[in-house]
Amino acid sequence: MAYTVAKLAKISGVSIRTLHWYDEIGLLKPAYHGVNGYRYYEEEQLLVLQQILFFRELGFELKQIQAILKRSDFDRMAALSSHRKVLEKNMERTKKLIKTIDRTIEHLKGTKKMKDDEIYLGFSKEKQNEYQKYLINRFGEQAKVSIKETNANFKNLSKEGFEKSTKEWDGICKDLVKLWKNQATTRSAEVQRIIHRHYEWLKQYWTPDRSSYTQLGEQYVGFEWKKAFEPYDAEHPKLAQFLAEGMKIFAEKELS
Repeated sequence: MAYTVAKLAKISGVSIRTLHWYDEIGLLKPAYHGVNGYRYYEEEQLLVLQQILFFRELGFELKQIQAILKRSDFDRMAALSSHRKVLEKNMERTKKLIKTIDRTIEHLKGTKKMKDDEIYLGFSKEKQNEYQKYLINRFGEQAKVSIKETNANFKNLSKEGFEKSTKEWDGICKDLVKLWKNQATTRSAEVQRIIHRHYEWLKQYWTPDRSSYTQLGEQYVGFEWKKAFEPYDAEHPKLAQFLAEGMKIFAEKELS
């Protein structure tokens, strides 16, 4: 059975725009084109798209996925088994985090007192420490100052402040997507105004200079920030790169 782009988008949850983009970069080509010029996908392409979604879910970048899928020794069955092991491991951690949420709600309601060691059940201190070491190794001693400032400010952030901050981030991303759809460039005044909003938003956690603000943009493009941009992938699969480019321009013009 052959599927049009619209049909494949409907059953997979991947937007038509993203499927077109995957075709353009050679990540997922259709099985054939009809006489009407439409793209048609068959079972083989559906399974490839499934692999792409699995790898994306596990934090891989598109370039990495493309390289893996093009390898002559790529084994789909082995890949599926590997995906299953990772997801099972993540499932156990998710269950612990849900348990922590439930216990915290009971604690805040006053129905059940939490033990100190239960507050952080499910959180990976090792992963956080590894990420901080990665930042320091990549960006030097300046990263230590930024991490220390961020941790201190985040610790003092109230629940209301955190919710407000989350909404501001969402607004920044959605406004950038709208401008991108209108074909605005990263150098345009409209985009740069939103980048300025992002810079001001960031200052509640730490105050970057030209170098560190540019470096943050580089981090956004990496796998470690994938989850932050996932909600916007369907509308703008390259939002992180768009934001990073705008940040670099802003830093060069406005920061010292």
